[in-house]
Amino acid sequence: MNFYIVIPAHNEADFIAKTLESLVSQTLQPKSVVVVNDNSTDDTQAIVTKFIKQHHYISIVNIESSNSHLPGSKIINAFYKGFDTLDDNYDIVCKFDADLIFPENYLETLVKHFQSNKMIGMAAGYCYIEQKNIWIREKITGKDHIRGALKAYTKKCFLDIGMLKKDIGWDTIDEILAKFYKWDILLDDDLKVKHLKPTGANYTKQAKLLQGEAMYKMRYGFVLTFILGVYNAFKRSDFGTFNSFVSGYLKARKNNFEPFVSKEQGEFVRRERWKGFRKKLGF
Repeated sequence: MNFYIVIPAHNEADFIAKTLESLVSQTLQPKSVVVVNDNSTDDTQAIVTKFIKQHHYISIVNIESSNSHLPGSKIINAFYKGFDTLDDNYDIVCKFDADLIFPENYLETLVKHFQSNKMIGMAAGYCYIEQKNIWIREKITGKDHIRGALKAYTKKCFLDIGMLKKDIGWDTIDEILAKFYKWDILLDDDLKVKHLKPTGANYTKQAKLLQGEAMYKMRYGFVLTFILGVYNAFKRSDFGTFNSFVSGYLKARKNNFEPFVSKEQGEFVRRERWKGFRKKLGF
């Protein structure tokens, strides 16, 4: 299977060498790795260039965008800048972060999973973070969700879901749409990926507003958005989270933002989100 990997990177000089080293050391080599250097002001480009000289399948695309560290559109816009440089001879397309260390059998193991069941459309391992010299599973998301940091899609699944949405929430809606199109999603407990930079450490109030906007675009509806806002506010001990979610949603509704799912898909999205929420509460 041909793996095409796109890595958006903004000021990742402290980490990206370790990420690339773990990829070039894979037991199954990727067919192509594109690093999208998004307006970095550190040595990211110089580090990647050293790898390019040694590995023919690595390339770099330099782009300029804002320096704001926002989830969603910035990351996915960068992804497409890299993806658009590739041909369509891929079997698996991956969007990886630039601060990961993969076990050497990572890609080979994904292939085994994809080949074992043709209806697996997405597969991944789990992110682990270091705390007091011990690597523990990152708890920011549940056990049944593939983190946006390490997405891998079969070509057919990737095209079925309409590729990646240019908005915050893209790494949730992709899984829901995959299920809508009857694809299975697999997470492997044995694939432990070291995540060198905690997720969301630099996210701002603006990011939370964008989350509310995304809930509108995913057709959550106001009631579900309201309840999720309350839940996340209590979980984070931050009432501002609730206010931002609801404000973002209402702003999107007032401005009649274009949803990125159809009405039929929206009904499915709401069912899946209600189901996931009830599961979190133990219902």
